[in-house]
Amino acid sequence: MSTTATPGPAPAPCPFCERITAGRIDDREGAAVAFPDGFPISPGHTLVVPVRHVADVFDLEPGELRDLLALVGRTRARLVAERAPDGFNVGVNVGAAAGQTVPHAHLHLIPRYRGDLPDPRGGVRWVLPAKAAYWDAEEPR
Repeated sequence: MSTTATPGPAPAPCPFCERITAGRIDDREGAAVAFPDGFPISPGHTLVVPVRHVADVFDLEPGELRDLLALVGRTRARLVAERAPDGFNVGVNVGAAAGQTVPHAHLHLIPRYRGDLPDPRGGVRWVLPAKAAYWDAEEPR
């Protein structure tokens, strides 16, 4: 009886790794790169991504995290100069339960513009809509 396992299907190629390898990036800071989100939710929506393929942002090495955050700051400054947004949302999804769809760590830098929503209060809290409008709660939780 053979104990050789039948190989399963090859994992899907990582779209971020492919983009990095092809050099389709806007900026780089050491171990991090920035490029436009493929499905932007606002003008200028940018992803900041470690070059090394790692799924979880919490698994990044300190130097990678430092480069990632430095590039977030520089990308923000560029977006302010180019697009003059009124604010930003910064978000990270870690794991499928949190909505991560590409298993390569990445940070969303999302420019916000006055009037893009009737009431933007709560910002990232809207990932759980039933709990987002805390200002309507009778007492603090």
